[in-house]
Amino acid sequence: MANVTILQVVPRLETGGSEQSTIEIAEALARAGATPLVASEGGRMAAAVTRAGGEVIEMPMASKSPVTILANARRLARLIEERNIALVHARSRAPAWSALIAARWTKRPLVTTYHGAYGNPGPVKAVYNSVMGRGDRVIANSRYTANLIMSRQQAAGARTRVIYRGIDGAIFDPFVVPPGPVARLRETWGIAPETKVVLHAARLSGIKGQRQTIEAVRRLVQDGAFEGAVLIFVGDGREGYRQELNDLIARHGLGDKARLVGHCGDMPVAFLASHAAVVPSLVPETFGRTSIEAQAMGCPVIVSDIGALPETIVAAEHDANAFTGWLAPPGDAPALAERIKRALDLTPDERAAIGARARVRVSSKFDLGQMQAKTLAVYDELLGTKLAELFENPPLYQAAEGVGDGA
Repeated sequence: MANVTILQVVPRLETGGSEQSTIEIAEALARAGATPLVASEGGRMAAAVTRAGGEVIEMPMASKSPVTILANARRLARLIEERNIALVHARSRAPAWSALIAARWTKRPLVTTYHGAYGNPGPVKAVYNSVMGRGDRVIANSRYTANLIMSRQQAAGARTRVIYRGIDGAIFDPFVVPPGPVARLRETWGIAPETKVVLHAARLSGIKGQRQTIEAVRRLVQDGAFEGAVLIFVGDGREGYRQELNDLIARHGLGDKARLVGHCGDMPVAFLASHAAVVPSLVPETFGRTSIEAQAMGCPVIVSDIGALPETIVAAEHDANAFTGWLAPPGDAPALAERIKRALDLTPDERAAIGARARVRVSSKFDLGQMQAKTLAVYDELLGTKLAELFENPPLYQAAEGVGDGA
């Protein structure tokens, strides 16, 4: 097969799910023998695109100015013709408008991926958001997202494909993490070896439910049901909100039961160091990466019964024999407290069984390689190529040269 060049467009390459997916697809394309290009303003993750076998082309893709969006469309159209780009994949609204115009000018297929819910507060915003449903194929990162697309743009239904985000099983594997890093991290957090950690890993933001988690722990402490346990908040955010949470912890007398530890650079170790994880979001998530990362490490989870989060677990409320986690109504601190108590009361054998089931389910539904292959299969639908097949069975010269593995 002749070399195929695919262009992905994202605003920046700083941090986030869309940026990480961009890198993962660049790596998959390189493995399949294709040429991956990324148009972006650049950022700290640009080097990862290069290591994956891709090339970053810097453009002011983050701008929402109509003038800049049109100018970017012209730049993209020139790039498409000069580099003989076969397909364009847009992952955010402003660059998607430029990509849509350029793709129509050059008669190239366009793929869009819904990475967020994109609230519709009014008709102008609804039109702006609508570009994400105008691709020749529209990728939704969950069934919840697919239903959201259908509710807004019914015509996009036949063009929509659900592809869950995936995690790298070689990294999120409890059997490859030695005990040393776990012990050191717990020591850094000031946690005694026998203490059970309830982990809340998310950016510090009111919509992530930190206040409600503190209230749930306050209730458990009041009832004597949080002995030998501690609540750990991992994540950064606004200093004002951080201080508010610390004040709330102090006001409830939870100084020895809850603490904020900031950013953690090794989440597999963090989940392995924890007894249970909570994802108590107050607004719908379009996926729920934290939930599947925790489960991959054998850590039971409690998630809000909202958005796509229920799709990431087999709920105890739905299947008492096969469950991998619990659902809690969003914003309901008493219900969250009750679920946390259930997790803390698990025997070692019960917890191990939940973890084993969760790991099997994550590896079958949320595997990174599966996400990459399914995305390339969408490209194949439009181009008549065999990129997905080549990704799963890479050309011998690609494997020999180590393309996409950082070599």
